[in-house]
Amino acid sequence: MNLRNLSYSSRAAVEDPFNWAYSLEDIGYTGWEIVQEGSQCLNDENIQQVRDILETTNLTLTMHLPFSDMNMAGLNSGIHNEVMRQMKYYLDMASGLVELAVLHPGYLSPYGGQVPDKAWQVNIESIQQLCDFAEERGIIIAVENMPDIPKIYGKIPDEMLDILEQVDRDNVGMTLDVGHANTMGRVDEFVEKCFGKIKHMHIHDNHGVHDEHLPLGQGSIDWKKFMGSISGYKGRLVTEMGSLDEGRQCIGFLKNL
Repeated sequence: MNLRNLSYSSRAAVEDPFNWAYSLEDIGYTGWEIVQEGSQCLNDENIQQVRDILETTNLTLTMHLPFSDMNMAGLNSGIHNEVMRQMKYYLDMASGLVELAVLHPGYLSPYGGQVPDKAWQVNIESIQQLCDFAEERGIIIAVENMPDIPKIYGKIPDEMLDILEQVDRDNVGMTLDVGHANTMGRVDEFVEKCFGKIKHMHIHDNHGVHDEHLPLGQGSIDWKKFMGSISGYKGRLVTEMGSLDEGRQCIGFLKNL
């Protein structure tokens, strides 16, 4: 199996958010997905450290935009404006460093549940705004499918396709999160229906119910079947793990498939 497009994403909030990235190539990774959460958020103080890592390694960098407390479909205008400001801030910080940024779609707040058509439209318009902002910086927005949790958009393939169609931007695509799809029992369906839109992938395992983010092979996903079904895929495969040791386990599993 060719692992040349394998990236590592840390889900853990670590005291030193970046120095461990120097070990990724030794483990077998060729890329790093920097997550804009907690201590890993880019800022004026740490951006040079990220540049140094990229200049002294051969790692390809992608970015996961923030998702905690971030709602693309939020109907409180003051809070939503701040969400959009932060999203644009991180896209701007990553300009020239990444060519792709992962984005979670929105979800229905209690008020949004009363006016779902309005919430859906805000979700679409928000993604359009971010695509337009990102396009000026040479960045693709890859909207991620979501796990089986209530009131969130993008859990099923048809809804993901609706989002992408209505956003209607040249620089929008999809991040297929295989673990998320497995909580819905729709891994095969996502590949069959959405393959042409998939620009990026997140890979982790679970037992088909909860979003557990287990190392590959420790849940119920048939990885041999899945890897065979994406043989024409050219984008990155990103393991989303809680530690480098779990990342090593994923690489060992993939090599033994």
